[in-house]
Amino acid sequence: RVDPMVSAQVHALLNRFVVVDSLEEMRESARRNLGVSLVSRQGDSIDAGVIEGGSSSSPSVLEVQAAFDECETALAQTEQELQRVRFDLAATKNEQEAAAHRVESALTLLHESDAELAAIAEKLGALGQLSRNALAEAERLESAMLSTQAAHARDRELLATHIAQLDTLQGQHVPTIGEDRREACERELTQARSNVVDSRLAVRTAEERVRAIGERAAALERDAQSERSARIAALERRERRATSLIVAQALLAGARVALTYTETSVGLAQRSRSQGEALKKERDTELVFVRAEVRTLVDVLENLKDTVHRDEVARAEQRMRIESLEMKALEDFGFASDELLAEYGPEQLVPPSPAAPGDEIDPDAPLPEPYPFVREDQEKRLRVAEKQLALLGKVNPLALEEYSAMEERQLFLTEQLEDLKKTRDDLLDIVKEVDARVERVFTEAYTEIAREFEGVFSRLFPGGEGRLVLTDPDNMLTTGVDVEARPPGKKIKRLSLLSGGERSLTAVAFLVALFKARPSPFYVLDEVEAALDDVNLGRLIDIIEELRSTSQLIVITHQKRTMEIADALYGVSMRGDGVTQIIGQRLREAEPA
Repeated sequence: RVDPMVSAQVHALLNRFVVVDSLEEMRESARRNLGVSLVSRQGDSIDAGVIEGGSSSSPSVLEVQAAFDECETALAQTEQELQRVRFDLAATKNEQEAAAHRVESALTLLHESDAELAAIAEKLGALGQLSRNALAEAERLESAMLSTQAAHARDRELLATHIAQLDTLQGQHVPTIGEDRREACERELTQARSNVVDSRLAVRTAEERVRAIGERAAALERDAQSERSARIAALERRERRATSLIVAQALLAGARVALTYTETSVGLAQRSRSQGEALKKERDTELVFVRAEVRTLVDVLENLKDTVHRDEVARAEQRMRIESLEMKALEDFGFASDELLAEYGPEQLVPPSPAAPGDEIDPDAPLPEPYPFVREDQEKRLRVAEKQLALLGKVNPLALEEYSAMEERQLFLTEQLEDLKKTRDDLLDIVKEVDARVERVFTEAYTEIAREFEGVFSRLFPGGEGRLVLTDPDNMLTTGVDVEARPPGKKIKRLSLLSGGERSLTAVAFLVALFKARPSPFYVLDEVEAALDDVNLGRLIDIIEELRSTSQLIVITHQKRTMEIADALYGVSMRGDGVTQIIGQRLREAEPA
């Protein structure tokens, strides 16, 4: 609001300025490029692309926000760089592990190739020895074959000579030869034929052996050639593996160097991140401080605006009130404002305030005198009066009804509380009575069962001792019951140290004590005497005879002596068709009750 005389000039100066409420609205307007200058209520301005803060003593909200955005961007970039470095580090570690595995595999293959080469060398040595032996055997057989061929040739020549002589003799007139000469010639002829056959067999045998040795030598030569090829291939594999080992070692060294560089990069990235986080924290702290200061200043500005508005409204109301008072004074009393100011203006003395109702007045005290008018004191009196009036609050016309309703509810809740307390006392009395009755009944039952147990145990174990012991005699409601049993001739009392038959008989003694202390119309016993010998079985049968006089007993048993004392027997058998059949037999008539 300006004076009408200068309103045109002010509008001309402020025509291109727009006031916004928040920085978000300023940013939105700046992005729209409306061609105006933007001014926030905090004092920040944007004009032709130039941003100015609202205070010179501390950074503006825009500067802090811009710095905060830059820090967030730097932090995001640092985090991305850190993630990339971590990814590279993980990849490098994987590559290092893979290189280490390859090195280990290459070393393993190298050792295996060395072992294979040693085995091949050993095998080549053995094959070489076999080859040398085969060559020597071939030479020996060849010489033997040559000598055999020479002998065969001589035998052939001799045979040819003998055949020629025979032909000559057949063509000539041969005188009669004596039997001795004839037999000698026949023997010589037979011997010559035998020599020829032997020579042929020897030649054929030698040829077969030479052929077999030749085939064996060829096979040995092929084996040697394959072994040489395998040795060459093994050497080549060894060289390739050695080369792979060198490459793997180089890769491992490179991976270690890359890992070192990566760790260094990670450290630098972490330090950069730490610095960015520290800077972000500082910027956040500054931003919080600036925002708090901005909020404080905004609150102060709003208070000032409200104060100015209230003052303007108050002045307008005051003017209206003065005008109405002047009109009323003029109409009612015929006094003008000048005359009222002259008689009742601020230069006149203010009369003292009268005493409030209920205040004690000292009659001897001097009467208060009028005092000069001081605006601050009168305004203070006005504020005190307004506060006292505000403390009185608004009048609630429904207060009596609400009081009556609350009083009725309080009375109802009080009665309910008394009923609950009385019910709780009654329940506690009932609980005490039940506890007392349970304790009395339990004590009586325990006393009777303990007495009966001692008697039954002494009957089942003549010379032994058994009793029931309370774990907590002072508290009969929570106590437990332990069974102590000492068979004759033993010092042990724990049931876990007794034999199976003794434990079974002790349990039977406890059950019989329960039966005698608290009788029942009938009992069902399922093979209770299965682990007992004949002597203990007889004692148990005597006790069963005593129980049958007062109760009915159903006994499941396999003992013949137990069956003999029964009134009736019921057996279960299976027929040939798989159907179960019940067979009953009464041994004696039941005694009338």
